[in-house]
Amino acid sequence: MKEKILIVDDQFGIRILLNEVLSKEGYETFQAANGFQALDIVQKHAPHLVLLDMKIPGMDGIEILKRMKVIDPAIRVIIMTAYGELDMIQEAKDLGALTHFAKPFDIDDIRKAVKEYIVTVPSES
Repeated sequence: MKEKILIVDDQFGIRILLNEVLSKEGYETFQAANGFQALDIVQKHAPHLVLLDMKIPGMDGIEILKRMKVIDPAIRVIIMTAYGELDMIQEAKDLGALTHFAKPFDIDDIRKAVKEYIVTVPSES
């Protein structure tokens, strides 16, 4: 079974880039453009790791993170932010986010962080 990663970002280009890179690494990926899609995917597919943008219209990253933690308190989340959102970064970490990346990010740094933070799926016997 492949590890599942959910990419949550309202920017199509970022979702496509991360999807392509992480798919090539062998992960099963899901994409969400907003909080409602993200929460639906968390409920139905239980991803092992979430890459979550903090600035999403409608429901911001903090609210999405809070709601994800209600669905799955152990969910692992890496946040992505634009520069200067220090209060939001701290709040997200207080809510359990593992680490953060400032946009624009280095794709190799994201790839390394995913490898480091993803929960390895035990093989089913």
